[in-house]
Amino acid sequence: MIRITARNGRSVTAKVVDECDSVNGCDAEHAGQPPCRNNIVDGSVAVWNALGLNTDVGVEQVTWSMA
Repeated sequence: MIRITARNGRSVTAKVVDECDSVNGCDAEHAGQPPCRNNIVDGSVAVWNALGLNTDVGVEQVTWSMA
């Protein structure tokens, strides 16, 4: 579990279900996606809503820590 905090001060605890290799990218099981930037958190719509964020924006600045 991690705690995600948005710039608006709202926080949510979320379960980590997968991890991306930010150096090598993803394997075939994960659609062969290219490497991502460091410290990327991809959250469900429920996480975005709990943080009071607009899902249409697509990218928001958040911080996270182990819960």
